[in-house]
Amino acid sequence: MRVRSGCGILGSMAATADAVDGIQNHIGHLSREGRLLADAAQRAGLDAPVPACGGWQVRDLLRHLGYVHRWAAMYVTEGHTRWIDRSSEQEILAQGPPDEGLLEWFRQGHGALVNALSAADPSMTCWTFLEAPSPLAFWARRQAHETAIHRVDAEQAAAGLSAAAVRAQAPAAAWLTEPMPADLAADGVDELLMGFLARDIKRGTWREFEEGTLAFRAEDGAGAPARWRVESGADHGGVTRGDGPADCVVTGPAADVYLLLWNRRPAAGLDVCGRAELLAAFREEFAVTWS
Repeated sequence: MRVRSGCGILGSMAATADAVDGIQNHIGHLSREGRLLADAAQRAGLDAPVPACGGWQVRDLLRHLGYVHRWAAMYVTEGHTRWIDRSSEQEILAQGPPDEGLLEWFRQGHGALVNALSAADPSMTCWTFLEAPSPLAFWARRQAHETAIHRVDAEQAAAGLSAAAVRAQAPAAAWLTEPMPADLAADGVDELLMGFLARDIKRGTWREFEEGTLAFRAEDGAGAPARWRVESGADHGGVTRGDGPADCVVTGPAADVYLLLWNRRPAAGLDVCGRAELLAAFREEFAVTWS
């Protein structure tokens, strides 16, 4: 996810046992999803198109994420307390080794990030860009989801899906070699809504969609149902966790809600009750195409 200079959070909090467990859980997901991504990229081949990332081939996906992993590891290992400017996406896609070494380069960067997060002091301090229990918790969570969503991209490329197919095909079982863990998916919905969307609303940079309230319900997230509500209107807007009245309710497995919100699957196959046009308007306004 691209962020702008000057939008960071510097913080350090005492590491509780729950926070440390959460960090280790995210590191475990990051490790697994990165390995699955590399395997899918190898099956797909570097020339295969990545349907959800317009114009990208698998080599671009590997260059992008290989760079991001190294960029994130830099904050963790070097403890930078201010934003360090990233290369532009055009520059990133021109970097990295030649094709014959690209997959191994990706694996090395992914492994180095996993090792950096695993070895870091839970009380370390560095720059972040979303609120979190600690900087280490932020980077472990953000990179787990960055990698998980791009693992989906690599799997879709390996399955030979087109952009049109991604927009139209609901079942992920046919092309995901291993299912997305429900706890990771529910946490990813929470990060997107309570992290990125809540931040945009707070800054006033989110253009609200059609008047109404949209609810998302993940039925199998982290062992219990997970609920979120997004309100939109001319003079108000907000996002909260929990149940409540809604004009449109979207219900389904956590993994399907996760992929829906990241534009890696359509709404078909999910239970959409009420004003479906609210969901369509929300997805158009809060569209995530690549990152």
